[in-house]
Amino acid sequence: MSEVKGTSYYVSSSRGNDCNSGTSEHEPFQTLARINEITLLPGDKVLLKSGDTWNGQALHLKAGSNGSKDAPIQIKPYGQGGKRPIINANGQGRWIQDYHAPIELHRNKAEVSSALLFRDVSYLEISGLELTNDRETNPAADPKKYNDGLALERTGLAGIAENGPVKHVVVSDMYIHDVDGNIYDKHLANGGIYFMAHYPADGKPAAEPQKIARFDDLQILNNRVETVSRWGIAAGYTAYQNIIDQPQDGPIDDAIIAKYGSSKVLIRGNYVKDAGGDAITVMYCDRPLVEHNVSDGAARYINATDYLHPYNIEGPQDAEWGRVAAAIWPWRCKNAIFQYNEAFHTRNAHCGNGDGQPWDADYGDGTVYQYNYSFANSGATVMFCGAGSMHNTFRYNIAHSDGRGALDLAGQQDAHIYNNIFIMANGSSIITRGDAPAVIENNIFYKPDDVLEVTENWGSSSQIYDNNLFYNFSTHANDSNKQVAAKGTPVISGDTAVKVSDDRQARRHNDSTSHTAFDIFKPLPNSPAIATGKSIVDANGNQVEHDFFGRDIPLNPTIGAAEAPEDTPEDYI
Repeated sequence: MSEVKGTSYYVSSSRGNDCNSGTSEHEPFQTLARINEITLLPGDKVLLKSGDTWNGQALHLKAGSNGSKDAPIQIKPYGQGGKRPIINANGQGRWIQDYHAPIELHRNKAEVSSALLFRDVSYLEISGLELTNDRETNPAADPKKYNDGLALERTGLAGIAENGPVKHVVVSDMYIHDVDGNIYDKHLANGGIYFMAHYPADGKPAAEPQKIARFDDLQILNNRVETVSRWGIAAGYTAYQNIIDQPQDGPIDDAIIAKYGSSKVLIRGNYVKDAGGDAITVMYCDRPLVEHNVSDGAARYINATDYLHPYNIEGPQDAEWGRVAAAIWPWRCKNAIFQYNEAFHTRNAHCGNGDGQPWDADYGDGTVYQYNYSFANSGATVMFCGAGSMHNTFRYNIAHSDGRGALDLAGQQDAHIYNNIFIMANGSSIITRGDAPAVIENNIFYKPDDVLEVTENWGSSSQIYDNNLFYNFSTHANDSNKQVAAKGTPVISGDTAVKVSDDRQARRHNDSTSHTAFDIFKPLPNSPAIATGKSIVDANGNQVEHDFFGRDIPLNPTIGAAEAPEDTPEDYI
C-alpha cells in the first residue's frame, strides 16, 4: 500500500499572511479562517505556530473533511519554543446546534460558540493546543449575566456526529481553560470538551448502521481542563437516546447500545479542575473505559446562589430539579468501567447541589467502580441513582472524608459493594439516603479517633451486610460475621488524607512491589482485617482481579481495599 502523505498547512498569527500558499513554514497563513475554507483530506496536517495567539477566532473544520485509517488528519503545533498555540475564541466561532429531536427535558437547539469544532469528520487527531472562550475579554459577545438561563453556550472543543458514525478521534495533551458557558444546559455543546450525536437534519432517526450518528474509537487523553462550564469533559450524548432509553428503567440491550451508542470510548489521564458542573461523564456508551483521571473542585456553580434557573428555560421545571452535579460518572452506559481515578472537593452538597458525589452509577447497566480514591467531596462517596441503575459493582476503592458519608442508595435495583475502605468525615452518615437493595461485604467502615459525630444509620432490611469491619463505632450493622474494632485497635497504617498531587495527575498504585502515597491505608500487622474476609463472587459476573495496590486476592482475603503485604513487616509503612 502506498503511503498517503497529504498536505501540511501552516498558520502563524505573528508571521503569516493569508495571501501566502500556507503550505510551507516560510509561507504560513495568518488567520484560522483560511483553514476553515479547506476540505481536509487523508494525511493532511494543520500546524499552528508554537507561541502564537489567535484572538476572537475559531478553528471550524470544513464539512466533507475526513482522514483515513492509515492517514488521519492531524492538528498540532509546529516550531520551536515549547509554548502552545492559543486560540482565544472570546465568544466568536458561532454556530447553531440542533439535535433535530427532543432530548428529555433539555433544550435541543441553541447558538454555540466553539474555539474548535468539527462535524462528521473521521480519523482526526488533535493535540498540543491551548483553547479559551471566556466572557470577560469580549463582554459584547454576550451581554447577558453569567447565570442568565439563556446565556451563550460555549465550548473549548466540540465534536458532532450527525450523518453517520465518526471513527477514530483522538484529543490529547490539550490545555483548555476559562470557557464561560451557560451554567445550566447539560446537553448542548457547553464546556471544555464535549462530543454529541444528532439525528439527520430531516429529524428522522437513521436505521442503517452506516448512517447512525455515533462515535467509534473516541480517545480523550492527558488533557488539562480548568475553569470551564458547564461540563468539564463529556462524551456520547445522543439524539438516539430516544431509542436506547426504551425502557429507561430496564436493562440496556447489548444489540441496541452497540448499534446506537458510542463504542471504544477511552478517557484517560485527564485533569479537570473547577468545572462549573460535572467533571467527566460518559453517556450512551458501550463499554467505555475511564481511568487515571483527576477531578478537583467540580460543581462550582451548582449552588442556590449561582444556579437559579431550570434546565429548560421555556418549561415548568424549577431550578432545584436540575441543580445536580457529580465528579466522574456514567449516564445510560453499558458495562462502563471507572478505575484508578481520583476525585477531590466536589462542591455544594450542603448549598443546593442535590449530588456532590465523586462517583455516581447513574441510570446505567453494569457500571464498575474499582481502584479509585476520593477525598473531601461534599456529597456521599458513591450514589447508585434511580430505578434504571442496575448490575453495579463498587469494589477496592478508598474514600476519605466525603462530606455526606459513604453510601447514597437512591433507588437502584441492586448494588454489590465490597472490599472498600470508607474513612468517615465528621457529621457524615453511613447511608445518606435510600433504602434500595444492596449487598455490602468485606468493607472497612472507619471512624477516625478525632471524628466526633457520624450518624450510624446502617440502612434497611433490603441492605445486606456480611463480613465487614467496623472501627470505633458505638453501633453496627446487622452483620452476623462482622469484625468489631474498638478505638485504638491497629487496623490500617494511618488515616491521614492523601490530598491532590502537586503535578495534578492520578497517582499509579497498581504495581504491588512499589510504595505509593496510599500505603498508609494498608493493614497493619496484626490488624483484625487480615485474612478475615470472605471469598467474594461478584454478583454481576465481574471477575475479582486484585486489590487497590495490584496484589492478588488469596483464598482468605483481607477485609478492605488492601491485602496484607506478602513478604515481611518492612513492607508496612
